[in-house]
Amino acid sequence: MTTAKEIMHPGAHWLTKSDNLERAAQMMRDLNIGALPVADESNNERLCGIITDRDIVVKCVAEGRAPAECTAAELCEGTPRWVDANADIEEVLHEMEGHRIKRVPVVENKRVVGIISEADLAQHLTEDQIAEFAGMVYARQ
Repeated sequence: MTTAKEIMHPGAHWLTKSDNLERAAQMMRDLNIGALPVADESNNERLCGIITDRDIVVKCVAEGRAPAECTAAELCEGTPRWVDANADIEEVLHEMEGHRIKRVPVVENKRVVGIISEADLAQHLTEDQIAEFAGMVYARQ
């Protein structure tokens, strides 16, 4: 059984809810990543959401807002999706397909320990599973 912990990118860089999107964009650039988990200031281990580079463009810049004046909290919507570090790859696939997401944080002992991207997942799937995933995540509703 392949687990989430075995296929994830280990480690996670965080934003706090009060960090602005300019800082988020700079971190993404410097780390060469497209998403960052967002933590609650009162408990840096509590996942509040995840912000992607696309979120910054679509929900801030395209709306005419200044990234330096918009906070991470303003972009976090709904309940963040995550998987347990010991989750089987099928569970990870189900979570990502079911919520049409391309990245999912991996949690162990209530702490984010890494992130699984679609590329990480694809390296461990059969061709049929990859096709199913692509159809579920990228298909228009």
